[in-house]
Amino acid sequence: MPLAALPFPNIDPVLIEIGPFALRWYALAYIAGLVLGWLYAARLAGDKAYWGGRAPILRTDLDDFLLWAALGIILGGRVFYVLFYNFAHYLDAPLEALAIWRGGMSFHGGLVGLAVAIWWFARRRGLAVLSLGDLASAAAPIGLFFGRLANFINGELYGRFSEAPWAVAFPEGGPEPRHPSQLYEAALEGLVLFLLLNLMVRRGALARPGLVFGVFLAGYGLARIFAEFFRMPDPQLGFLLGGLTMGMALSAPMILIGVGLVLWARRAAAPEAK
Repeated sequence: MPLAALPFPNIDPVLIEIGPFALRWYALAYIAGLVLGWLYAARLAGDKAYWGGRAPILRTDLDDFLLWAALGIILGGRVFYVLFYNFAHYLDAPLEALAIWRGGMSFHGGLVGLAVAIWWFARRRGLAVLSLGDLASAAAPIGLFFGRLANFINGELYGRFSEAPWAVAFPEGGPEPRHPSQLYEAALEGLVLFLLLNLMVRRGALARPGLVFGVFLAGYGLARIFAEFFRMPDPQLGFLLGGLTMGMALSAPMILIGVGLVLWARRAAAPEAK
């Protein structure tokens, strides 16, 4: 065991507190992810070069969709956390499931909630579902990046024991140095995935509906499973059968769905621009 670890920066999880009002870094991460993601998606929608013609999704559509996306992510993330990560606790105290300000969100649930919002909104507006999904997927790594940084600031979702020189002693993790797995995920799920999808967009991937969406699903699933080997499993769940974690179990189907969507999109003819 190494004699020392990098000290945890101990950043106050509350950015601003005025009376009963408190703005936390985690809430700010959600706001930044949604707003910056919306601005980025609007930029992509407004550039004909990315679509080979006029985009099937307009800026005004994205303006209206922002609220739908926020509700889908928050509701889906909370429902999945309650069902898959701490069901026994909320079964005994069901009203606490509504206390989202106390924490407890699932990315996979947020993704499902976002997918439902995309499908519902697109059907109501007569928009191309997969094209809207592509724009949301291209922007999603922005929110993931800020969300994982907020996890690090909160000292939560820390990693397993590590002898690496960059290991960190987290306040809630005991004296042992641990992998800063939140930063690994910020790099892989956020920066790397964003750059990959951005490169695809620049090469015309948006002209094939579902291609960016599929690569996002598969890419996130692979990145998350890799990061789970360094991340401590949720204490209330521990390891599942065969040493798997809940994060791995929920990410594996994403890879299969993503690969299938990529194969379908590559075989389908590029849509005629409206």
